[in-house]
Amino acid sequence: MRTPLNAELTDRQQREIDYHRTHAQEHRRILSLPFPWDVLDNPGRRWWNGHWAMYAYLATCELKGKSVLIVGCGFGDDALRLAKLGANVSAFDLSPDSLQIAKDLAVREGLQVAFDEMPAEKMLYEDSTFDYVIARDILHHVEITQTMSEIVRVAKPDAIFVMNEIYSHSITDKIRHSSLVEKVLYPRMRRFVYGHDKPYITEDERKLNEHDVEIILKFLHRPHHEKHFNFLVTRIVSDRLDFLAKIDRTILRLLRPIGRLLAGRVLFSARVLKQEVSLPPNQH
Repeated sequence: MRTPLNAELTDRQQREIDYHRTHAQEHRRILSLPFPWDVLDNPGRRWWNGHWAMYAYLATCELKGKSVLIVGCGFGDDALRLAKLGANVSAFDLSPDSLQIAKDLAVREGLQVAFDEMPAEKMLYEDSTFDYVIARDILHHVEITQTMSEIVRVAKPDAIFVMNEIYSHSITDKIRHSSLVEKVLYPRMRRFVYGHDKPYITEDERKLNEHDVEIILKFLHRPHHEKHFNFLVTRIVSDRLDFLAKIDRTILRLLRPIGRLLAGRVLFSARVLKQEVSLPPNQH
């Protein structure tokens, strides 16, 4: 591991830490609950769900003995699951409070994971370290170009990058943030969609859009696995309603050519491109 950089946290990073301090305190009860291993048993069972679909893909990968990095690991769910599959897992997060829960869970479950505290934009790992890098619901919290540059740096040549992120095309995002939706519909739908009035949304996060995905893809070879999820699910329909979620996923599959316009989540994997990436000045 490289010597840590003594750079000050950005205002955005400090706000993330402050938010997750409270978030971790509110969720320490998970340490007394059974760990959810079910996604490993038969990940294809919930084919309409992006999280389960990610594990259905990972089940096809040769992970045992491979070095795997979890970017922004939160409470460590993905780190523990991949360690259970036999991978040599390293995981990091910006929040020390989230990391403490992840470490406690790993000890409880008897699993070895190398947890570290660091920002995604300035990782402390050596160059060309990891066979797989997995980013689930983290890139919309960070500076994308800096983070992707670091991901490519720490990935081995020909390493595989797996991304599973909330997403909204700029057209659908304009509809979502229109006055009608923002002021009238969303306040009334929030409890129905999320199950409570306090969804897990930080001050600075925003869904990835097609321009963000375009930047991410510049650091990668062409994706060899790509799926889109959540047309109406998590927008106006709760993901707890399996029947409606199945219909939602079926619609996106039938409308595959325009899935990127309608989807609320994107899942893909691609090999990292170990070469300098040229981006417009305002995207560095």
